[in-house]
Amino acid sequence: MTILTLEQLKETRGPLLGIDPGSKTFGLAVSDATRLIATPVETIRRKKFTPDAQKIFALYDDRNCTAMIIGYPINMDGSEGPRTQSVKDFAHNLQTLRDIPILFWDERLSTAAVTRTLLEFDTSRAKRAENVDKLAASYILQGLLDRLRS
Repeated sequence: MTILTLEQLKETRGPLLGIDPGSKTFGLAVSDATRLIATPVETIRRKKFTPDAQKIFALYDDRNCTAMIIGYPINMDGSEGPRTQSVKDFAHNLQTLRDIPILFWDERLSTAAVTRTLLEFDTSRAKRAENVDKLAASYILQGLLDRLRS
């Protein structure tokens, strides 16, 4: 399994695919080739692993991505809980299908921050539900891109 460190990721070039893995959906976002801006792309409703993975790999290939950034659900106290193991299992299963470089990135409060922003813009409940996961993926990915530049 190819799990990258931040330093190793800095040595690579090209777009990145951000994933916000939830229990029911995956939010997906991509960066531009220069890694300045994260853009929300889509939300995939989870069904079965292999077809879901194929959709993720298709987007990865279509956008010429060079690594996946997967939101890592660390508890507020910094500890790991059952959701972190679920995300590790998801990444491991992806890599059994295809060895793609992965970096886990802290996703604490990403969904809350996005939801708060959507509420500030008076977004309807239906629109929030439709967009929150891909926006959370973009928020996670943008946090990493900002860190890469600092």
